[in-house]
Amino acid sequence: MKHTLISACAVTALFSAAGLYAEDYPTEAWFGDTHVHTGWSMDAGMDGAVRTPDDAYRLAIGEEVESNTGLKTKLARPYDWFMITDHSDGMGVINEIIDANEEMMADETVKKWSKMLNSGEEEQAAAAKSELIVMQSEERLPKVVMDPKWMKTAWEKTVEAAEKYYKPGKFTTFIAYEWTVNAGGGDNLHRNVIFRDAADKTKGLLPLTTFETQDPMKLWQWMAAYEKKTGGQVLAIPHNGNMSNGRMFEEQAFDGSPMTREWAEMRAKYEPLYEVTQIKGQSESHPTLSPNDDFASWDLWDRGNLILRPKKDGQLKYEYWREALKAGLRIEKDLGVNPFPLGVNAATDTHTGLSTADEDNFFGKFKTLEPGNKTRWKFPLLTGPSDTFAGWEQAASGIMGVWAKENTREALWDAMQRKETFATTGPRMKVRFFGSYEFSEDDASGDVAKAGYGKGVPMGGMLGKAVDGKTPTFLVAAMKDPEGANLDRIQIVKGWLDEDGKTHEKIFNVAWSDDRKPGKDGKLPEVGNTVDLKTAKYENSIGAAQLSGIFKDPEFDAAQSAVYYVRVLEIPTPRWTLYDKVKHNITDMDKDVPLMHQERAFSSPIWYSPE
Repeated sequence: MKHTLISACAVTALFSAAGLYAEDYPTEAWFGDTHVHTGWSMDAGMDGAVRTPDDAYRLAIGEEVESNTGLKTKLARPYDWFMITDHSDGMGVINEIIDANEEMMADETVKKWSKMLNSGEEEQAAAAKSELIVMQSEERLPKVVMDPKWMKTAWEKTVEAAEKYYKPGKFTTFIAYEWTVNAGGGDNLHRNVIFRDAADKTKGLLPLTTFETQDPMKLWQWMAAYEKKTGGQVLAIPHNGNMSNGRMFEEQAFDGSPMTREWAEMRAKYEPLYEVTQIKGQSESHPTLSPNDDFASWDLWDRGNLILRPKKDGQLKYEYWREALKAGLRIEKDLGVNPFPLGVNAATDTHTGLSTADEDNFFGKFKTLEPGNKTRWKFPLLTGPSDTFAGWEQAASGIMGVWAKENTREALWDAMQRKETFATTGPRMKVRFFGSYEFSEDDASGDVAKAGYGKGVPMGGMLGKAVDGKTPTFLVAAMKDPEGANLDRIQIVKGWLDEDGKTHEKIFNVAWSDDRKPGKDGKLPEVGNTVDLKTAKYENSIGAAQLSGIFKDPEFDAAQSAVYYVRVLEIPTPRWTLYDKVKHNITDMDKDVPLMHQERAFSSPIWYSPE
């Protein structure tokens, strides 16, 4: 292994290829959010959100909008692409409840909700929202709110808003929705369904709801039927396996029957990406699953499912991306198909219509947790029968970078499908990752893109069987967010399957900043910390603007299937809770509230197959 510190003047050489190669492969990373709810989502509206898809798009392109609580809101930097993913369940219902629709008011529960929402009291709105989530999870929603007739107009307006703001080459929108399965009483099996197509194919359909089915296989079949009927294309992104109580990556069908080859093929085809970080915590890995990972303990939401029903022993390993990547290798050997060849995604899951992933401009998940609430750090975010998530547990995360040739629906969607994506917790750092048998040390300090595409495969790709004793070599490069913190290190996370059918993992430091050397235990010393807890400021006096390196797997076995992905860590920076504490002079914030963190990015994997 080699660590390389690259000076800031090498930006162009590291992250783009010049001249005649510029049109042959992606040279730009485009940033956006795949998971945004407006006040048209029933739970968001129940909590008091009033921002519309139009408002959400205006904020995303850089305009100033008014938040749900009347605050002026603007992004420091516009997005390149964006989508609204309001819940299909109950789409179009919330406005009818607020307006006390006569048909709705015939149901006593809905009538109660209407009064709570119109009371003007945030605590009542939050309580109504929590009750809605529990009832939806337990399949006890009033029949009137499940009537699909309320959806038609709302969906048509959602599609129209996406078309209105789509400016090919400048700003891309996608037509999308969220399918919200809370199986068995809150086990999160949600998927964001994203179309490659325009209104001519999508406007006339009605999104699938969980009132019709909670079985993911039925969703994939619905997607297949859409493609067959329209000639269009659609993919789905599952999220928050960390709140699925062991069901997101269970190794069986939804009804408990054995996993079949068809099931595995459908999942692999229609779910190319997985949302690894968002407001409701991270789903990369867990300290108990990865005890040798010094950076596994971050943004943990591991106490239960969506309504905080406690987890049972053994469920954690079926909730996290890294475990799924390893399990996929094992299942492929037995079944002939890997059901979990998952690239990486990150998004916000905001329910305010305001996609704000910057720590110093975080508007929270719900209207009741917007920054005007000076005690939002302890305000109840989600409440279940036996526990509560407090406001401070929200993460101001995340966004996805997509390596695509142009900023259009077709180019970006195709890049998502081929998994040429990377995820960040918010900063717009850029990550390159290539695999080959031909890379040399010089490639890490030259034109990374030219070498990567010319000699190997990019993130999301597959390396075929090694021959003539060759070993996979990986080319990695990362550039800091130009307006953010320096980088601490680049790591490669490896998972593999041994000859006995058991999976393993190991983390390798590939490139790092400053004059640090690994200790006898192989661990790299911490980068340091410049965060001032009194002012919520930090300095880029440590870390590096860019890092790159070559990694040749020292433990490679050509007979063992393996999967590799990149993790990039920033130096420590202030968390949104510290910004709030300083801004509002909060003196009673609990000691267990984190005030600093290390933001990070992840690449989609590269797989190695001995077959």
